[in-house]
Amino acid sequence: MRKIFTNGIIYTFDNIQPVVEAVVVEYGRIIDIGSTTDMIFHWKNADCEIIDLEGMTVTPGLTDSHIHLSMVAENFINLDLTGVTSKEEMLNKIQARANELKEGEWIIGGGWDENLFQHGSIPTISELDYVAPGNPLLLNRICLHAAVVNSKALEITNYHPSITVPEGGTIVLDQDTKRPTGILLESAKDLILRHIPVHTNTILKNALRKAIQFAMEKGLTSVHTNDSLYLGGLDQTYQLYDELLNEEKLGLRTNLLINHEFLDDLRFSGMYTGYGNQTLKIGAIKIFADGAFGRRTALLSSPYTDDPSNYGDAIFDTCALYEIVKNARELNMPVAVHTIGDQALENTLDVLDEFPAASYRDRLIHTQVVRKDLLRRLAKPSRIADIQPRFLASDFPWVEKRLGPERIKLSYAWKSMQEAGVICAGGSDAPVEPVDPLLGIHAAVTRKTPGQTHSGYNPNEKLTMIEAFQLFTENGAYPTNEEHIKGTISRGKLADMTVYSNNPFRMIDPDELLTTKIEMTIIGGDIKYQK
Repeated sequence: MRKIFTNGIIYTFDNIQPVVEAVVVEYGRIIDIGSTTDMIFHWKNADCEIIDLEGMTVTPGLTDSHIHLSMVAENFINLDLTGVTSKEEMLNKIQARANELKEGEWIIGGGWDENLFQHGSIPTISELDYVAPGNPLLLNRICLHAAVVNSKALEITNYHPSITVPEGGTIVLDQDTKRPTGILLESAKDLILRHIPVHTNTILKNALRKAIQFAMEKGLTSVHTNDSLYLGGLDQTYQLYDELLNEEKLGLRTNLLINHEFLDDLRFSGMYTGYGNQTLKIGAIKIFADGAFGRRTALLSSPYTDDPSNYGDAIFDTCALYEIVKNARELNMPVAVHTIGDQALENTLDVLDEFPAASYRDRLIHTQVVRKDLLRRLAKPSRIADIQPRFLASDFPWVEKRLGPERIKLSYAWKSMQEAGVICAGGSDAPVEPVDPLLGIHAAVTRKTPGQTHSGYNPNEKLTMIEAFQLFTENGAYPTNEEHIKGTISRGKLADMTVYSNNPFRMIDPDELLTTKIEMTIIGGDIKYQK
């Protein structure tokens, strides 16, 4: 059926017709744009459906270029510690969950951030043992690069002082007793994860369905999600999404980043980059090059300012990283490499220079600390900086102590990236940050946390409202080589649009974004969410 969306203020992000009133859709594609009068005159017929936008603002559908939908789904199942403001509150929540469970059942969850704690530090292992004596637990830090566990969890892993820790991981020990503090960094969590019972397919599917619907409520029409480690591998991950998106037709267009651990599975299955359809596709190979700033595991070229003996951690040495990229290239697949510190970025670019991208684009995820020489190397059409503007609201001002006054100048440096010719795509890394893309856009424009009144952290790096929206619309199509079918409201492209209660491009104060609601999420011309 033909549909005509009329009477809108429609920002197309297409230079030929930047603002129009109406969009004509047929078979999921945009066939014409223009004024309401012209579109109705030329295209209305007996079978046509008219959707009156009543003067609301429309942009191309929003894309989150880096999200973990499976972990968003886990928040519908597990213990959510997001926003906890003290050690006591965290321990109380753990104890309450333990009281709901049988002895021996796992307490799984996450979202805690000690930088928000007004009272107390990270709970000790003895405190965790006290509130959950009969329940093993693993609780991820919000960055997902650290976790706390109790003695019950270590007992299940048969922990001993000489245990082999996975490469790139650390079991943090007390300096005096040399016993575990309960903090695990990076891949050390794998020792615990292999012992946690997996959810049934039914539970996972129900939670993932809620996460997909939640994403669409936030205006997202497309996501690039990294889930294979959390959903039981390549086959089960693809199957779950295939059932929800292609069979149930929930709508959200989904590109699956596949962890490098499953390269052999990809080779055997033949499910290489681009496998699938316009709703569900296999994307790039996900690799971790370093950690994060919260626990000082992001890899820097010079030491942390507040810890002069520490440079951070490389998850893989250069030889191992080389082999992973080489294996990906043998399948003609791009890579998506987690690089927060400048040394991790440099190491990764050194390897990528050995394996120029052919058919697809590589992405450097996060790129939070750069240098001028690295900007020049990033500025290639085959490379995408996959950034998360909302990180700024969570990381400042404490990250300034980590990096120091000079290095901070080219940190979270999105304007400098764009001026250097780097293609930047915007994401949330949810559940590390909220799913809501308007919060990421707000952070890119204001460079401050909602409620703050200063002029912004490194205000010279602010983006305009148009530039910030481009991160989540037009530029969101580039990492997956889909700019010919997505990202702008143009004739021939997929009819994916997001409709807002306020007009972001006429706002006097960008804080108005914080009260702006998503009115509709339109995917392939179908209204998949309506307020």
